[in-house]
Amino acid sequence: MPLLLFIRHGENDFMKKGRLAGRLPGVHLNQEGRLHAQATAEKLKEAPLKAIYSSPLERAFETAEIIAQPHGLPVTVRPGLVETNCGEWQDKSVKGLSRLKAWRVVQNAPSRFRFPGGEAFTETQLRICQEVEALCREHDPKDVVACVSHADPIRLAVAFFVGLPLDSFQRLALSPASITALMIQEAGAQLLTLNYDPTFTISKE
Repeated sequence: MPLLLFIRHGENDFMKKGRLAGRLPGVHLNQEGRLHAQATAEKLKEAPLKAIYSSPLERAFETAEIIAQPHGLPVTVRPGLVETNCGEWQDKSVKGLSRLKAWRVVQNAPSRFRFPGGEAFTETQLRICQEVEALCREHDPKDVVACVSHADPIRLAVAFFVGLPLDSFQRLALSPASITALMIQEAGAQLLTLNYDPTFTISKE
């Protein structure tokens, strides 16, 4: 089965301001986000990518386009890679939402949470895992494919395929434009890399 490289989109102004973008249209990469995507593209320029897939949202598609450029590959939109539907929480500040009682459920028991007017985490996990299985059926076992998506769908997919309880998926860190490598095999899955960030540096100060 193929090697899937899950890539979180680069930074955008919603992330910088601490707001939930959800599925709002018109959320683009900012300047820092483009630099994130370019660093990831540089890291992957020699990778034998067979295909590049993206969430339909602009910030993901723009990240995918930058990564695809050195390979001369088209970016194929896959709706199954889209962000969680945050419903009424879209465009709300995380700081404000963190004061709600429901926020404790999001952080500690997400398997029991549904965004008001939106999607449940269980539904997001089912959707992204079905998309992964579909991609596996469409590719040869030795293929390497890139999937540009969003933090929660990627973390939920990793949690499922490595056997981590859904209620623990929030413990998985995922930086902007980071690479997470998941090898899907008939007998199970292997997490080869989690949250590899090409821009990460450790300060000596």
